[in-house]
Amino acid sequence: MSGEVYVIDHVVTRPGCAKDFVKTYLAEYAPGARERGMTLCNVLVSPPVWFDDQPNTVTITWSLPSPQAWWEMTWQGRPDPSLGPWWNGIAALVEQRNRSVAAAASDVDELCDV
Repeated sequence: MSGEVYVIDHVVTRPGCAKDFVKTYLAEYAPGARERGMTLCNVLVSPPVWFDDQPNTVTITWSLPSPQAWWEMTWQGRPDPSLGPWWNGIAALVEQRNRSVAAAASDVDELCDV
């Protein structure tokens, strides 16, 4: 078992804003996420075209080495007063966003056995 936990951000950008969103996210959000123990796995843009007149979906996947690391990251992030204002500050780039947390199916039984 690897025990890795994945944090997946799904962001639907406003038309023509995907490229700016990715650039801003990587420059401004990613450093703090790394400080909270997250490792960037990938940034996917769907469809793979920088649209000027349509939204794109950006899927950003982070990993943490264990459920404990995920909890520690969460405990650091929730009280961080800069995160809410950061997301509010880029609202002009984002139509919708959500975050999910996942693990490999082969790890779930052991991750639940605490």
